[in-house]
Amino acid sequence: MPQVKIIAKNFMDMVASLTARDLDNLYQNPFICEAILRSLPPLAKKYVLQMLYIEGSVLAKSMEEWVLADGFTKHRVAIDRLVQLRIFSEEKKKETSYRLNPTFQTNLQKHLIYGGALPREPMPSNVTVRLPTLEELEAYALGQWECFLLQLISSAQAEKPTNFSSSMMKVFQRGLLIQRDKESPRLSESGFQFLLMDTSAQLWYIIREYISNSQERGVNQADLISFLLELSFHVAGEAYNVNTLSELQKNMIKDFADLGLVKLQQGRKDSWFIPTKLATSLSISLTDSSSRKEGFVVVETNFRIYAYSTSKLHCEILRLFSRIEYQLPNLIVGAITKESLYNAFDNGITADQIIAFLQQNAHPRVAERVPSVPENVCDQIRLWESDLNRVEATPAYFYDEFPSRDVFEAACDYARDRSGLLWEDSKKMRLAVKAETHTHMREFLRGQS
Repeated sequence: MPQVKIIAKNFMDMVASLTARDLDNLYQNPFICEAILRSLPPLAKKYVLQMLYIEGSVLAKSMEEWVLADGFTKHRVAIDRLVQLRIFSEEKKKETSYRLNPTFQTNLQKHLIYGGALPREPMPSNVTVRLPTLEELEAYALGQWECFLLQLISSAQAEKPTNFSSSMMKVFQRGLLIQRDKESPRLSESGFQFLLMDTSAQLWYIIREYISNSQERGVNQADLISFLLELSFHVAGEAYNVNTLSELQKNMIKDFADLGLVKLQQGRKDSWFIPTKLATSLSISLTDSSSRKEGFVVVETNFRIYAYSTSKLHCEILRLFSRIEYQLPNLIVGAITKESLYNAFDNGITADQIIAFLQQNAHPRVAERVPSVPENVCDQIRLWESDLNRVEATPAYFYDEFPSRDVFEAACDYARDRSGLLWEDSKKMRLAVKAETHTHMREFLRGQS
């Protein structure tokens, strides 16, 4: 999805902003090298692999020959990204040339040839108590994530609070919630759009905010990024001893448990963390969001919505653009109406975002149909949006009961000269002017009386 790519780009910009020393330290870890390689644009990946076993530098002119003429823009984007990440070093002598970062090059070679070993091995099964199945783990991860989102948008609806401090929650809510005077916080335009994103995009948005605030908490950004990317190479469902973590990582793993990235368990002597699919797909979802989760929404041609879900969060999301009629233990029934859509449009949600959400979350029984959302529903949603955008409201003042036609025409000329005339009815001697023209118009009419 486009929003995943945008958020991933922002995350990689954050990586690129690290100091040269921090980046070189990151590249000491072969798994980080692979994660960074995965995140690169396709052309940049090609250049890295082509230069992986070249010891010296390659002339910029020679590299331009690797791409067709119509791909030169993508070529420049790829080179710029590689230089920003210090994967390429630029050498300017007689001619510009590029050289692969020796640390990155050596460790990526080792990783591709030998595979490398993770910093920690899974715990033996005779030490751990019964571990959850992958299905139970996925249900736990989604439950934790939904609980976090509910607390994020409305703490009253969350079934259980997270361990995040109130200050940290405010960091996450920044830009998603707005509060005026003594009113309770409510979703902003960005907040409504955030809820319609898929889980990968939402997760990377929260992680980006978590990383950007790390220095205020006394945490080095490079250490946090390194641990996050390293975590994505663990095996989902396996148990890893918490004692193998540093003190900083132990604090982070508690936060990650609140987000559903890991599940924490306590044994008689040891405690361990179990990565979920949310964690192990982190580095993959930076560039690939094609993995489809099972949908739950059926939209009918009569604009009715049937959502087969027990999630409170799903209900709240559907409420953003539809009228919820009733809710059963595992079924939410609603309808898309003109009024519910106008309310969504007023909150900054677009027709395309609503349609994309319905398509991405289509129930398996309708997901394979083309289209998965009826065409008449999509067309009508776009029509109602265009109807709303057709009329533009302008604050104005209305004038009538002029004492004479001469005064009326003079008033029209005065407002027109100041670019404030919005409408006039010469028959009934009525006119409307912009609100900012009203004060001058009032003074003018006093002078005419």
